Amino acid sequence: MLVLTRKLQEAIKIGDDIEVTVLAVEGEQVKLGISAPKYVEIHRKEIYVSIQEENSKAASPLISLDQIKNFKKSN
Repeated sequence: MLVLTRKLQEAIKIGDDIEVTVLAVEGEQVKLGISAPKYVEIHRKEIYVSIQEENSKAASPLISLDQIKNFKKSN
């Protein structure tokens, strides 16, 4: 993990297209501004993890191939 120190209104660049700027520091919270192309999805990590879990559930089969084979054998 790269660790950087930035002050208020300072920024970092990620590649050529993404810039992250420190907009405010209030107590334990830091407000960041992110400039990126529209095709780059940006989510808070907890939302990203939730999306990945939902996608994984949606992509998994409702019934396994073994269950189908066993059902065919019993009928």
